[in-house]
Formats: sequence, C-alpha cells, structure tokens
Amino acid sequence: MHTSSSYRGVWRRVAMSVCAAAVLGLSACAVTSTASSGNTTLALPAAEKWAMLPLLNRTETPLAGLRAESIVEPLLVQHGLTQLQLYPSALAKDSMLAADDRAAVDAARQWAQSQTIRYAIGGSVDEWRYKVGVDGEPAVGISLMVWDLQTGQVVWSGVGGKSGYSREALSAVAQKLISKLIEDLPLTRGASAAAQ
Repeated sequence: MHTSSSYRGVWRRVAMSVCAAAVLGLSACAVTSTASSGNTTLALPAAEKWAMLPLLNRTETPLAGLRAESIVEPLLVQHGLTQLQLYPSALAKDSMLAADDRAAVDAARQWAQSQTIRYAIGGSVDEWRYKVGVDGEPAVGISLMVWDLQTGQVVWSGVGGKSGYSREALSAVAQKLISKLIEDLPLTRGASAAAQ
C-alpha cells in the first residue's frame, strides 16, 4: 500500500525531471532577428548576380570569419543563388589586429560593383567559441547584411546567436544558426529583376 508521502516523493522526482529538462532545453537556445529596410514586400531575386563579401572577425578566435564564410557560401547556393561569386582572396583580411577591417568590405563591394553584380551579402562573426566552464558549450553569434549595389543601400539584415550542448561541434551550431538566418532571406526563384 502506498502512502501519501511516497506519492509526494514520486511527484517531487517528476517535477525535478521536468525542471532539469527545461534547463537543458534552454542551454541550447537560439535567438535570431531579421529586418528589411522599410520595404515589407521586399523580394530579392535569386537569379541575379550575387557576391559573397567578407565576414569580419569580431571575435578573439583566429579565422572565425573565414570559417563562417565556408558555411555561408554553400548554404546560399543551396537556397538558389546559382550566380554567387566569392570576393577575391587578395581582399581577405581575417585578422584580430586589423585597425579597421571595414576597408576590406569596402574594397570587396567595389570589386563586386566592377563585376556588375547586383546584390552582395556580408557581415560579421561576433562570437565563435566554446564557453568556459564545466560543460564548455559552443556559442556562435553572426550578423548578415545584403546590399543593393546599384543604390549602395542595405536592403536586408539578420543577426543571431546560438549556443549548443557540450558535446556538439561549434561548426554544427554555426551551421544551424546561419541556415536559420538564410531561410529568413526573402529570395524569389523567378526571373531576375533585370529581365523583368
């Protein structure tokens, strides 16, 4: 026969298990935000010529920008950017010591304009590390921006941060975050704007 105290013990264990599951679920959360520049009906044609600009490394991790670029580029192609061109490697400056690495982005945008490319995507890596502590969870922070090179205006931006579980690879967490940001990119698969 069960007593009321044994039922309380069971419910206490159930409550503790639910709390533990909630804490574990929150430890691998992601936060993302995207916006278009005042145009609620923005549609960016995937069939246009696009340029991949540098992702600036704003972290203390060497080569974080280049690592993120190696994830962004194929994900963009998978989302239909078949005319995506990567900026020349001579413009790559993934250095934590650069006084102003925005000059590399400006040079890459000028290169893209000289190639008559319509849109360019770039941004920055703001976090790329394993957190210090017992579990050492991977943590990634990325911002992406799309420029219309005909006007020079930023037409879309997305920013996000994600942490993972202690046994998860940093690159896997980055891929999930970047994929989420790119999914929010308002791409159309039809004819290019120049052909319309």
